[in-house]
Amino acid sequence: MKRMYLGFPILGIFSLVFSVCSCSTGEAAAQILGTSSQAPVFLACKAVSGTEIDFLFSLPVTVVSLNFNPPVEIQSIEEGDVVRVSFAGEMPPGEKLTADLLAMDEKGNTINVLVPFRTRNDRIPRLLINELRTEYSKPKAEFIELKILDAGNLAAVKVFIAGNSKEPLVYEFSSVEVSANEYILLHLRTMEDANCDEYGADKDASGGADAVAGVRDFWVPGTVKLLRKTDAVYLVDQDDNVLDAIMMADSQDTWWNKDYLAGTAELLFEKGAWKSADGKIAGPKDSAYSFDIKTAMTRSLSRDESVPDSNSAADWYVTATSGISPGKPNNPARFQ
Repeated sequence: MKRMYLGFPILGIFSLVFSVCSCSTGEAAAQILGTSSQAPVFLACKAVSGTEIDFLFSLPVTVVSLNFNPPVEIQSIEEGDVVRVSFAGEMPPGEKLTADLLAMDEKGNTINVLVPFRTRNDRIPRLLINELRTEYSKPKAEFIELKILDAGNLAAVKVFIAGNSKEPLVYEFSSVEVSANEYILLHLRTMEDANCDEYGADKDASGGADAVAGVRDFWVPGTVKLLRKTDAVYLVDQDDNVLDAIMMADSQDTWWNKDYLAGTAELLFEKGAWKSADGKIAGPKDSAYSFDIKTAMTRSLSRDESVPDSNSAADWYVTATSGISPGKPNNPARFQ
């Protein structure tokens, strides 16, 4: 059923319990009130266009109330097991909103969910993970360098590091316009007060010893170690597509000794983002070999920019001492 949004009253007769869900995982905790054990469950939310967002439920529901923070003008709501909300106008790409939704099924069971999400970004560019520093020496931290292949916007691109197993999502980009052949630096610790994300026009807004002039610097909050020489890094869009990935190891064992790395290897293979030389699920011996970095701050694991991306270890090498090149084309000098 589709109807124009006129505003929905809050039902004072219910004692509501608010729960938070994450759209990135498609799960939500919710408190159910009512008489039936077959109560609706909130499954996920998803931005499907610049003007529409879907809320998915296990059963058809009607909307009792819906509010957004920051406020957004709603044009219409289509109800059912998929509640499609249409906004009055096009939303900026990747804007962070929170929806406060109260819904009811036909038997009077209600569900109230507080859910954060980002608006749709259909302009995510092609990009590659291009260089990684795995070592740390205060105030210089580990980093991930990205190479942008097409002009676009990075809003809602998520960066995962498998080795940070309890919270592998380490960064999510807000809206920022980027150009083809631009390099982006994501520093994996915030070490100095002068460190700041460069979302505006000024690419020199960030200070600090590790900021690179003329290059967009972004900083993961906190000071804990996130990236190791045996690890996996991958970038994901709003549809759970893997935009690019790398698996790396400082040994050449036949299989992973951590379940989260084995699981990531299978995920990246299924997504077509990383494979062994013979086209199978990659183990450590099939991953970018990082052993020769040792503890050197001036060596990095770098992509060979002269060859096409093969989603395999063949694309990667350890640079020679002093070969690290954040924000610039990779140094062709390899460790000997």
